[in-house]
Amino acid sequence: MSGGEARPAAAAAADSRAGLALEGTAGFLVADARGRVVGRVEGPMYGSSGETPDALSVRFSLLPWRRRLVPASAIAAIDDRTKVIGLGIERDAIRAFL
Repeated sequence: MSGGEARPAAAAAADSRAGLALEGTAGFLVADARGRVVGRVEGPMYGSSGETPDALSVRFSLLPWRRRLVPASAIAAIDDRTKVIGLGIERDAIRAFL
């Protein structure tokens, strides 16, 4: 592809997941597969690897201790322009923690 051609959305989403560019997503809005708002990203969570985030901490309530842990594998797309993260699962499938 030349530099002027747009890539298909599916290819861009695959690149986002492969690179896991989750470090700069604090404040992004998170929406589930049906388009319902899950919450806002507080920051990446590092588990087995200290270099690559395994999940996102998402605040889903006005109460500061109400969070959901969104695994990186559930992320379908990251739109830097609109600051929205789209998930491939519904919000009811996401576990709450803390």
